[in-house]
Amino acid sequence: MIEAAEGKLIPVASEPEREAEIHVPPELALFLRPGRRGGPVFVRCDGVSSLGHVVQSIGVPLTEIGELLVNGAAEQPGYRPRGGDVVLMRPVRRPEPLDRPRFLLDVHLGTLARRLRLVGVDAAYDRDADDDELIEQANASGRVLLTQDRGLLQRRSLWRGAYVRGGRPDEQFADVLGRFAPPLAPWTRCTACNGLLAAVPKADVAALLQPGTRHTYEVFARCGDCGRVYWRGAHARRLQTTVDAAVRTVSKARRT
Repeated sequence: MIEAAEGKLIPVASEPEREAEIHVPPELALFLRPGRRGGPVFVRCDGVSSLGHVVQSIGVPLTEIGELLVNGAAEQPGYRPRGGDVVLMRPVRRPEPLDRPRFLLDVHLGTLARRLRLVGVDAAYDRDADDDELIEQANASGRVLLTQDRGLLQRRSLWRGAYVRGGRPDEQFADVLGRFAPPLAPWTRCTACNGLLAAVPKADVAALLQPGTRHTYEVFARCGDCGRVYWRGAHARRLQTTVDAAVRTVSKARRT
């Protein structure tokens, strides 16, 4: 409000909030609404919201961002953007280093969990856990939470997470292996429970086998957690194809 010469108060419109310009690279464009893809995204700056909040408000989880540049300089998610700022996102660099490559998968990724276990990756999975329980388990065990739930990845209480790309298990499998390039140890984990396998004499498990299996195979392993018995049966060739593909994916990721 301002006072005119006659002593009357005249309303004056406040200056519009200025906008920041956010550039999202193609690798992260899938998180944007279709109408926002293909060019910069403009967001209003209120002087209060952090850069991390602004970035996530347009749909991009911070777990998928490796670096944020503001006007050419690196900034932390806590930076408060101002009108006229030009923000550039850079995706997480692959392979992403992990001190301990251990994962927890959400309820929709059971097939991926079994494939990761097949190649010896520590992949916990609880089909009955809700979002709060998943976060609690991931944090308590120091595991990276793998999910396709963007809202779950944006939860501030989550220690570390990653978005799994792909609609089919083979695409998801390649994505996780390419992103983290974890050490592989095929045929060493139980695909049912994630426990470690150990070689076992045939005599120790013979009573658990079907007659055809008992007469055909000689080499067995057993899970130390659930007791499940494994052997290289008729399905071994198909599974070996999955293992070979995993080895190639991780080798390629480590060369980049």
